[in-house]
Amino acid sequence: MYVLVGLPGSGKSTVGRHLARKLNLPFIDSDHAIEQRLGCSIREFFEVEGEERFRDIECEVVDQLTQGPRGVLSTGGGTVLRAMNREHLKGRGTVFYLRTSPEDVFRRLRHDQSRPLLQVADPLMRLRDLFEVRDPLYTQTAHHVIESTKPHVGALLQMILKKLGDKPEGLNPSPTSTAQQPGGIR
Repeated sequence: MYVLVGLPGSGKSTVGRHLARKLNLPFIDSDHAIEQRLGCSIREFFEVEGEERFRDIECEVVDQLTQGPRGVLSTGGGTVLRAMNREHLKGRGTVFYLRTSPEDVFRRLRHDQSRPLLQVADPLMRLRDLFEVRDPLYTQTAHHVIESTKPHVGALLQMILKKLGDKPEGLNPSPTSTAQQPGGIR
């Protein structure tokens, strides 16, 4: 299983769909799988049940998805918050962290009302706070870090495919590697 992690809006779903198409594998979006299980949107669930209950269900769904058939899995931005999720993702797949600055994510998401954690007075500050907490967790979980500050899906896809060419399917390389998009920052 190939897994994409990163901040909300880092391009996980878009890149994941392209990667799955290129590799002729199924694409799975964990947020969509969770919504199917809940029978409502994540935002609605957050409002009624809260984040902690959502994370419980997310953990169950990630466990199930990572035991499934080979494919490309795009995870929710907060999936790495639970140690069990990090273990399942890293142990059962090859994980790519699409590392994007909070400022770039803010430019992409500033008008998006569907992301519950960003419905605050200062969404950029919220993204900076999320990045500070989550960046080390994404890095810890990832086998490969792909710098994607100025996203171009084709370039990101090529960087991932190059990394996949370096290691056969099923091998989880131990050191975390970093690929940088032209013009990106480290």
